[in-house]
Amino acid sequence: MLPRVLEVEVMDTEVEARDYDAMDFTEVNRAFVASFLAAWRPTDSVLDVCTGSARIPIELCRRHPRPAVVAVDLAEHMLALARRNVEAAGFAHRIAVERADAKHLPFPAHHFGAVLCNGSVHHVPHPVVCFSAFHRVCAPGGTIFVRGLLRPESEVELERILKAHAPGANDHQRQMFADSLRAALALDEVRELVGRLSYPAHTVQQTSDRHWTWSATRS
Repeated sequence: MLPRVLEVEVMDTEVEARDYDAMDFTEVNRAFVASFLAAWRPTDSVLDVCTGSARIPIELCRRHPRPAVVAVDLAEHMLALARRNVEAAGFAHRIAVERADAKHLPFPAHHFGAVLCNGSVHHVPHPVVCFSAFHRVCAPGGTIFVRGLLRPESEVELERILKAHAPGANDHQRQMFADSLRAALALDEVRELVGRLSYPAHTVQQTSDRHWTWSATRS
């Protein structure tokens, strides 16, 4: 297994935000939302943590008429893109974009019927702090649905993933993806972290060649 190499926690330059948003995550986002909808007990309030440019809440609102979404991120340039994307998609009445730190979510306990986070846990040095925050703000019986990158076993495997899933990326986008893979968690590491919050190991599964998913009902 490759050692974990941390990357910058917040992507907050205009170039990073623009290059990230320009990458084609359409199929990944659709798959994430489809998987969430299959696990979700519909509620009126959803929190999307580390929303980036808000592609996930936009896709969710396209797919389901019910939830109002609070989409949070710590990066100002990402939030600016998110607000523009939400407005352009016509969902400003359903998606509120706010600045918040995933480690210290500024919401009351049990406030949301579901908590989502896609592809961002690798940015955090100690992800259990985020997992604990997700657990706190999710209502009992609500859905916690988190997907993250899976750290490759070797540099050979990392290069295979880059070739398979970022063939048209520019050099900066390719480097961001490689850095994220090196900063990602291994499956056993995620299971150990959710176990500290009394969630069973089987709630974390490998769901693609480069992703794990934690799907759980909040106790």
